[in-house]
Amino acid sequence: MKKTLLTAALVLTATAALAQSATEATGVNSALGVAPKTEDFVLEASASDKFEIESSKLALQKGDDAIKTFARQMVADHEKTSAELKALIDSGKVKAAPVPSLTEDDKKRVDDLAKLQAADFNEEYVDEQVDAHEDAVDLFKRYSEEGENPELKAWAAKTLPALQHHYMMAQELDKK
Repeated sequence: MKKTLLTAALVLTATAALAQSATEATGVNSALGVAPKTEDFVLEASASDKFEIESSKLALQKGDDAIKTFARQMVADHEKTSAELKALIDSGKVKAAPVPSLTEDDKKRVDDLAKLQAADFNEEYVDEQVDAHEDAVDLFKRYSEEGENPELKAWAAKTLPALQHHYMMAQELDKK
């Protein structure tokens, strides 16, 4: 029984690790300013969108007025970028698959947010948004500068200013 559980755990870990290259998953690419592979970019960008959408839908229920205003924009903007990325993939211009649902880590983050109330929720939601957008800006900047797929590279460059704006908005909320 222990051997079966250990084998299952190793398979799950290996599967998750294979979903993203080791250099991207460990942050080495980011530290070196190296563009992710197309598959890694699509996985990370789609996972980021899904987290932004789900956490912001929760914020629409639990947040104060300023948080709800920010969350509405996050849902609208990230649903738009998800649709644009899907269209690039569906057109055949990008050969990669998006993340089909929240990652396990992101699901846990959303579940943890759901347990919080009032000011605690607002504070943690904003912290999550600052972190998520900092990562997204880094990802999109690296791919827009040196990505391997021209259409996806152009889309990343077009999308980057909105993500930078989201990051600044989240930082402003964090100061309140």
